[in-house]
Amino acid sequence: MTKRALHWFRNDLRLADNPALSAAAEAGQLLCLYILDNGPDRRALGGASRWWLSRSLDALGEALARKGGRLVLMQGDPAEIIPRIAAAADIDLVTWNRRYEAPAIALDTRLKDQLTARGISVRSFNSHLLNEPWQVTTTTGQPTKVFTPYWRAARQKGEPAAPIPAPSRIDALALPESIEALAVSLANLGLEPRKPDWAGGLRAEWIPGEQGAAERLDDFLTRSLDGYTEGRDRPGRESTSRLSPHLRFGEIGPRQIWHALRHARETGKAVGSEGDAEKFLAEIGWREFSYHLLFHNPELPTRNYDRRFDAFPWRADEEALRRWQSGQTGIPLVDAGMRELWATGYMHNRVRMVVASFLIKHLLQDWRAGEAWFWDTLVDADPASNAASWQWVAGSGADASPYFRIFNPVTQGETHDPKGDYVRRWVPELSGLSNSDIHQPWKASQAPLREAGVRIGETYPAPIIDLAFGRQRALDAFATIRNR
Repeated sequence: MTKRALHWFRNDLRLADNPALSAAAEAGQLLCLYILDNGPDRRALGGASRWWLSRSLDALGEALARKGGRLVLMQGDPAEIIPRIAAAADIDLVTWNRRYEAPAIALDTRLKDQLTARGISVRSFNSHLLNEPWQVTTTTGQPTKVFTPYWRAARQKGEPAAPIPAPSRIDALALPESIEALAVSLANLGLEPRKPDWAGGLRAEWIPGEQGAAERLDDFLTRSLDGYTEGRDRPGRESTSRLSPHLRFGEIGPRQIWHALRHARETGKAVGSEGDAEKFLAEIGWREFSYHLLFHNPELPTRNYDRRFDAFPWRADEEALRRWQSGQTGIPLVDAGMRELWATGYMHNRVRMVVASFLIKHLLQDWRAGEAWFWDTLVDADPASNAASWQWVAGSGADASPYFRIFNPVTQGETHDPKGDYVRRWVPELSGLSNSDIHQPWKASQAPLREAGVRIGETYPAPIIDLAFGRQRALDAFATIRNR
């Protein structure tokens, strides 16, 4: 019997390997819905994520149209919109793919109870992770708190299920006029910046959407996987997958990545060694672990996992935070990373750790200030990975970097950007300096500075802090909470 189904798109903006969409399409006539959620207790998307979402929704709408479907866009509180649509359109089945933030879980639970009470079937699926957060545990059945045993236990579960194909055809459901009036155009969602339009660098750098994700993955497997184990730490090279924003919005799923990698290696299409492949899969594993942590610790984005850090003596320094945000700290690798972030909505992972450590430890700024800035400026701002990674660097998280691990940005630059390629690209005022001077120009003699046209304190800032002083101050601060 043909049913009338509604699939609610959220963080699954793709057609292939989308089990909830496939279940709805198989049921009968289908309404494909995306709601820009402005309901209570839900964290609003940052600016860069809003830009990405706009482009991704545009691509999704075109892909659905090619299958005979239509993407209906609305704005408001899903708790009010979905029951209203279900009643007016006589919906039999509602599907969605699961989310793992506490407010989203609460909303989904409430909606499911409401719809079920009205006799409407609700089916939810996992499209976002290899394993649900509750499926990987310790030997005693408890949530895992350390990444290595988590990933070992996850791998022991065997290969993930093969991805499913996109629906071959979608029979679009016509909406009643009363509901059609609620639909809005993509432009009217106001997702992209206008005055000023700061997204030119993002448009030049990225192709959001399912097709863009597939092309990015293919390019990585055939060109950049070789040497990934070592190359992933070199910000001046194109050695990482850059799939994170596509994963964040569900334009591609981890099962698709896993099996594409396996198939490419079996057929000889993929470059790189088995070690490179395993290291890349472990990065997928860190994303899984982050969602595991978020599910079991709902306050992860806002509260210290290690409660000793509630007493940490952070320093409120708006000027230091502003200089960090704008890439004007006088520390070249830090400034390069922050400028890359502002220009492209992205930052190399090694540099993310360095800039986070510098903000938290050298400048003693609360990690939540950095997490909020990344949330607003990253195209891959992910509710789990962003929070888990900031707490890892701070030393306050699960399986955290030890509090006494303080990245030296000069040493990090000399080790991972030895020829200064990354710094020269993003801090061009230093481009004329030698490899030996570019990571600490304040120590260069006057002759090479003059030759390169660099005047410390004028054309490039003096360091915001003495690194040795900042390190010792951080250690002293951490000592105050060590034995709590």
